[in-house]
Amino acid sequence: MLVIVLENAPPRLRGRLAVWLVEVRAGVYVGDLSKRVREMIWTQVTEGIEEGNAVMVWSTNTESGFDFLTLGKNRRMPVELDGLKLVSFHPPEPENGATQAGGNAL
Repeated sequence: MLVIVLENAPPRLRGRLAVWLVEVRAGVYVGDLSKRVREMIWTQVTEGIEEGNAVMVWSTNTESGFDFLTLGKNRRMPVELDGLKLVSFHPPEPENGATQAGGNAL
């Protein structure tokens, strides 16, 4: 199983992915492809994403049963901890150059 989610992607990239995968919702692509085709598709995403962002998730033989890659600017960043890949949230960027006082944002 392979899932790719795109945000702010150019239409030509979305059309290219639709050749290989089924778009079940806007920007959400699903399929069941080989590792070689998955890697080729991720190369296409990397070359065509422009200012957008993407995440690709696929089934694999790991403790969690899946693995994933991310691309582009996003608050969620992958972090490996004791062999598990988790997601870390970066604090939101302050608006209008103001700094946030106190506390940590999730």
